[in-house]
Amino acid sequence: MVLSTIWSYLPKGSESKEVILSLHSEISHLTHFNLSHNSLYGSLDHIQLPLSLNRLEVLDWSYNAFSGSIPSYICLHSSPLIWLLDFSFNNFNGSISPGLGKCSKLRVFRAGYSNLTGLLPEDIYNATTSLEENELPSNSIYGAISDKIVNLTALNTFDLSYNHFSLVLPPSLGKLSKLKFLVLDSNNLEGPLPPSLMNCTKLVEIRIGANSLEGDISTFNFSKLSQLSKLDLAVNLLTGTVPRSLYSCKSLKAIRLGENDLEGLIQPEIISLTSLSFLSFSFNKRQLTNVTGAVKGPIPSWLGTLPRLHSILLASNQISGGFPKELCRLPMLVHGRAAGQVDRNQLELPIFVKPEDGDTIQYSSLSLFSPMIDLSNNNMSGSIPSEIGQMQFLSKWHLSFNNFSGDIPHQISNLKNLKVLDLFNNHLSGKIPASLTFLNLLGIFNVSYNNLEGPITTSIQFQSFSAYAFEGNPKLCGALLQKECQPRKVIDGDEKGKNQDVENAYQNQNPWSYISIVLGFITGFWGVSGPLMLKKTWRNAYFQYLDNAKNKCKNI
Repeated sequence: MVLSTIWSYLPKGSESKEVILSLHSEISHLTHFNLSHNSLYGSLDHIQLPLSLNRLEVLDWSYNAFSGSIPSYICLHSSPLIWLLDFSFNNFNGSISPGLGKCSKLRVFRAGYSNLTGLLPEDIYNATTSLEENELPSNSIYGAISDKIVNLTALNTFDLSYNHFSLVLPPSLGKLSKLKFLVLDSNNLEGPLPPSLMNCTKLVEIRIGANSLEGDISTFNFSKLSQLSKLDLAVNLLTGTVPRSLYSCKSLKAIRLGENDLEGLIQPEIISLTSLSFLSFSFNKRQLTNVTGAVKGPIPSWLGTLPRLHSILLASNQISGGFPKELCRLPMLVHGRAAGQVDRNQLELPIFVKPEDGDTIQYSSLSLFSPMIDLSNNNMSGSIPSEIGQMQFLSKWHLSFNNFSGDIPHQISNLKNLKVLDLFNNHLSGKIPASLTFLNLLGIFNVSYNNLEGPITTSIQFQSFSAYAFEGNPKLCGALLQKECQPRKVIDGDEKGKNQDVENAYQNQNPWSYISIVLGFITGFWGVSGPLMLKKTWRNAYFQYLDNAKNKCKNI
């Protein structure tokens, strides 16, 4: 029998030497060698593939527990036809050995999530002009990204995210005309973002967040990037204003530019981004404007017209004004996914959130990220609109460290998906609506340091919240705060007020009402009694009727 494919046929937990020694002469025609998704283990450092594998095209040993280094002999002594090498999700504790450059047909090289260390071999940039995917995320590889990357003219996916790459990005990066996915999140890159990147007109994703890149972003012209769907430059040292050309990228689904030193205005052109689902400008020096550009500060009302927007993160900026009622009409938060028909599973964008307990949570994609509005730590004021009750798909709502005043609207109890309600440090007054106890998913609640009053509801859910969530409100009371609520003086207070209202009502009645009562009485009396007094036959008939009625009652 001649084998052309080996597909995960070995027992779980086999040792790597076992795997290789089990190969025999019948595999000389083997083209696909797939051992993925097993529990194979052992070092690959001293294992040699049989020289008879001269027709091998695909080698997939991903999702195992192999250790050591990625072997270079695969390209040095085996088939010149190999076009895919996949070592993802293993336990390598070594480096990528030199020699991959000898795989002249290599199109796909994957080794992410495999505990690799060391430098990225220079010869990989000389490998071939046919290399299309180079994916090495979540390892410990370090060093610089070589200028020789421009040799990889067919490259469309370059993912070195979550490693330790440093120094500057190659200025000639823009020569990679076929590049679609540039993913370099969470490294130690520094220096300017290459302006030549705007020449990569096929870019779908630019994700270079969590580095130390610098430069004026307003000088970039995004107008050529018509296919761009995700832009993540957050947590860098970028300056300037958001260029208007960014809003010409009609395919944008996610924009994250937070934690930079950006300033200026979000232009009304953003409403043309009808696919936008995620917008983050948190921790910047930002000001917002309305359509006319005459008023600086308030959140523009037209932001509520974006049909697929479900997450707005604008924390720690210079936003002023009130919470616009129009924002409460966001279709994705009012009607859910059906409103925007957006496939959130396609929005793979790592998101880091630091909740109230101080621990950082990472969401691997927007499909796992709950719909959220975060406007905390700004200068917003006014009352919270009752229209907020329309946003029934909202999950997290942060308004802390602002100047909101007035009552907490009871319509918030309509937000059945709400998990976080953060109203900490405002000027809210009145009572905490008892209807909030209907929010069964509410796990984080904070109304501390406001001007609230009255008893804290004794529901089991509210009693599970920490006392810190209510402190700083001198007029709040209840067991949770170990502060007894004073009984209400019903007679002296409320009842007295009610009696006074009734008394005033009588005093203010029109005198014609009394006259009409008297006239009605006179008319009714004489309408019945008058004929009986004046006409004898009617009087006799009437009294005879009464006698008959009395006799019937006696016989019953």
